[in-house]
Amino acid sequence: MTMLRLFLTAALATAAAVPAKARNPQFQGADPHAMFIGGDLWIFPTGGPGGAWEADRFFAFSSRDLKTWEKRGELIRRDQIAWIGDDGAPAHFLWAPGVATRNGKYYLYYSVGPQNPTPSRIGVAVADRPAGPYRDSGKPLITGGNGFEAIDPMVFADPRSGKTYLYAGGSAGATLRVWELRPDMIGTAREVKVEQPPHFTEGAFVHERNGVYYLSYSHGRWNGPDYSVHYATAASPTGPWRYRGAILTSDARHQGPGHHSIVRARNGEWLIVYHRWERPAGPGPFAGERQIAIDVLRYGADGTILPVRMTDGDAPTLAGRRR
Repeated sequence: MTMLRLFLTAALATAAAVPAKARNPQFQGADPHAMFIGGDLWIFPTGGPGGAWEADRFFAFSSRDLKTWEKRGELIRRDQIAWIGDDGAPAHFLWAPGVATRNGKYYLYYSVGPQNPTPSRIGVAVADRPAGPYRDSGKPLITGGNGFEAIDPMVFADPRSGKTYLYAGGSAGATLRVWELRPDMIGTAREVKVEQPPHFTEGAFVHERNGVYYLSYSHGRWNGPDYSVHYATAASPTGPWRYRGAILTSDARHQGPGHHSIVRARNGEWLIVYHRWERPAGPGPFAGERQIAIDVLRYGADGTILPVRMTDGDAPTLAGRRR
């Protein structure tokens, strides 16, 4: 455990307290993976301001005050992934990154698709610093097929066992799969069989609080008003899961919130970082660009997650007692 320092999507990384207020929406982007690094909140999204909506590369963005964001370099491009064309598919796109760090190295996990005419895949690349450049491992980490879409990777370091787990899958197949990773972080040790959580579509995320493991995930169609975040709890990072309900749903001003990550600041506040459509209520499919927002995540006395109220302008203060 002393050698294992994994701050990834699971947000167990403690960092400097975040300044008081966030302004929503933060910036254009989707599928945000968030983590604290050196007191700054970093977001690794699909796309981004001045980013790559053609889905051929990834960028990172960081902020100390949640008001001003700095573009932190190009992480990796599609043409730097040598194996990407091996399946013979006519087109490939990159989306939904997740980042982990261990022993001074950073690991970027990402989706390669679409699912048809060949199965989607998950790749992994390595860097010496969070802004990259990242060097691809040389082969796919996970390949989809037989109803499973290899998309939306997320890695969680279990603070109890020291093991690391990769969660992936969803969309049309709505299938979640979990693997234990090898210590090198670029290969799997074994697959762990898990049950399918109710209302699961995609975008799994795991965090731990007070000995309880929270599996949260997106439900619904990505460009529709039913896109939302639900969650379940367990006594282990692989279940069995107890479904708890929805925590982030559309309202009159924001539609389809989802594909989130959860982080904890040193002041004890928990934050949920997610994308949404800035539009009034109405039917989908939606078109245009999604926006990234940050809101406070609160817990009830019994440990349940309280429904999140989406904010505009200045989000609720992040100062206060530990949750």
